[in-house]
Amino acid sequence: MTASTTRPCASGARRRLLVALLCLPLLLCAAPSLSDDAAVRSAAIISTEDGYVVNADFRVPLAPRLIDTIMRGVSLYFNVELVIEQPRRWWFDRTVATRSLQFRLSYHPITRSYRLSIGALHRSYDTLEAAMRTMTRVRNWRVLSHDELDEGDEYRASLRFIHDVGMLPKPLVISATADREWAITTDWVRWNFSAEAAP
Repeated sequence: MTASTTRPCASGARRRLLVALLCLPLLLCAAPSLSDDAAVRSAAIISTEDGYVVNADFRVPLAPRLIDTIMRGVSLYFNVELVIEQPRRWWFDRTVATRSLQFRLSYHPITRSYRLSIGALHRSYDTLEAAMRTMTRVRNWRVLSHDELDEGDEYRASLRFIHDVGMLPKPLVISATADREWAITTDWVRWNFSAEAAP
């Protein structure tokens, strides 16, 4: 009695590889991603006595890995990014202003509190949820003075919320850039508005 072995044909291996490559985009789309969940809920530019301010609300869920990272004493940085342009018919749109509002979220195990920093301002919270509520509800962020826009002209604003992975400690940056759980980014939300005189 003799035993025989058969080698799979090369065309069969190529076919399986082709099927795997075709299914790869579907698998990537099906993978959980916080960037799909993060969103701008509302945004507006309002003319006030002190200039133009932005009010905005965001939905920003944190994955368990990011929460664990905060609990281990690593600070997370988030940015609200704003671009204001003036549309032009016969030329490229003119960029009037770019603004960024940075948040630093950290945990202090001694006091068992979360600290949210906006520039030189700091505030402590008993829970992560409370800190996140403040961070995702931007109010009266002054972005322009009245003399930076021409009254009556039309402008376009673009706004988004993003987790600044580049601010992580160096050992984490490499793994974070390859892991979709770290990629918290909303889509750009765009709207037009007219420049108004100070009320």
